Amino acid sequence: MFKKIFLILIVAISCTPLFSQERPIEIVEEAKANRLFLYALNKNEKDLDVSITVEGTNFRQSKSVPRAVRVPAASKVMLTNLIVERGKKANYTYELKVSDSLSRRALQKEYESIKIEPKKKIIVYIPENCSSCDSLVSSLEKSHYLYTSHSFSEKPELKAQLAPAFVNATVKIDSVTAPIISLGGVLHVKIEDYDQLLEELNK
Repeated sequence: MFKKIFLILIVAISCTPLFSQERPIEIVEEAKANRLFLYALNKNEKDLDVSITVEGTNFRQSKSVPRAVRVPAASKVMLTNLIVERGKKANYTYELKVSDSLSRRALQKEYESIKIEPKKKIIVYIPENCSSCDSLVSSLEKSHYLYTSHSFSEKPELKAQLAPAFVNATVKIDSVTAPIISLGGVLHVKIEDYDQLLEELNK
């Protein structure tokens, strides 16, 4: 299977003027036999309706009018596929229409959940006697957010690196029994569950 993300193409993108998604829809190309499948990656935290119009040479496609396809937040959805002429390479450009005004007429296709970057980078440091870390990390695994986690028991040097931040704190690093969480570079020691993390993340 051949996969490639096209971030630079001769592309015309038109969006409804009443909104702007935080991140543009990305188009991923996957080739299988003589077919070229074009997928939309929605790395935003809102559902979007996306339609694609493809023009070019060396391929055939459906002649029906392109319909909007529902692309849920943090997901990957197939928009269309091209039938490539034998022995040739498809040359194409595309135009996207993206809207957050969700239509009942939008096609509801199967989608694949993807991980996306949160508004603030998430790093979880796990103290030796953390009572709530397993639950928090489990919730992050099930979420659509990318994150990293480090255990002090496995990487004691990280504990030494963070210790200076606790010199003037009321709580010393050796007595912390909750996860130490870095959100965008700011350390938090009072976040014990996923709901609290989301609250801080969205501030």
